Amino acid sequence: MELKQEILYVKRTQKDYSLSFKLQVVREVESGELSIKGSLRKYGIQSHATVLGWIRKYGTFDREYQIQQAMIKTPEQRILELEQKVKLLEQQKASLEKAVDIAQEKAIFFNMMVDIAEKEFKIPIRKKSLPGQSTSTRANEKGQ
Repeated sequence: MELKQEILYVKRTQKDYSLSFKLQVVREVESGELSIKGSLRKYGIQSHATVLGWIRKYGTFDREYQIQQAMIKTPEQRILELEQKVKLLEQQKASLEKAVDIAQEKAIFFNMMVDIAEKEFKIPIRKKSLPGQSTSTRANEKGQ
């Protein structure tokens, strides 16, 4: 009969690693000798999160602050970025001004058409203003 040999997988826990081992891994990662992935391969650590936890717990610097510092742009980059933003905003402003002009021309045209239709057909088309409406609104309607 054949003997089946089973390879048992033993899951490791945080308790399997000594404090000195954890500190050594953290020191190597922080000094730049190894990346986190490199430490996983070199020492057979199972999870990226394990090493990150050690760095947070035993590390000497704040990784989030270091990442933010690396992302800070130089003044020249910031100026170029702002210049591009200004150009985009100027283009948007020009297109919006053009749209406003077109809308105003349409309003004038439609008011003229309503005036012509009222005269031609001798019927009131515009809605009568309510008694509670202010006089400034009525004055604006007559002016257009």
